[in-house]
Amino acid sequence: MGEPSGGKAEDAPYSIGLKRIYEPADPGDGYRILVDRLWARGVTKEQAAIDEWMKEIAPSPALRKWFGHLPERFTAFKERHILELEENPECAGLAEVIRERALNQRVTLVYAAKDPVHNHAKVLYEWLISR
Repeated sequence: MGEPSGGKAEDAPYSIGLKRIYEPADPGDGYRILVDRLWARGVTKEQAAIDEWMKEIAPSPALRKWFGHLPERFTAFKERHILELEENPECAGLAEVIRERALNQRVTLVYAAKDPVHNHAKVLYEWLISR
């Protein structure tokens, strides 16, 4: 799957990609980080092939429930999620861990959302590469 369209991965010094957890893991994914707060239904740990699970970098439960994966709320969701990322020191630390790793190897942010455009992982991806 790689980077979402409209991303600026070519300008970033890091190698970060996005992939749904339901897509088969591939050696080209590099270091796989699950960025969901909840484990994906029907996926075993072996199938997921996750190297690390960063629950804390996912949207807060309240924000996730409010968004409800409704595309018409995505713009507001994106703004609120970025605020959460920027105001939470734990998120800043996790973001730095991702960036540091991605300077030296491919990192793939793994998520379960069905919509590849309107989801928190894409917001996180764009936030990471824009800094």
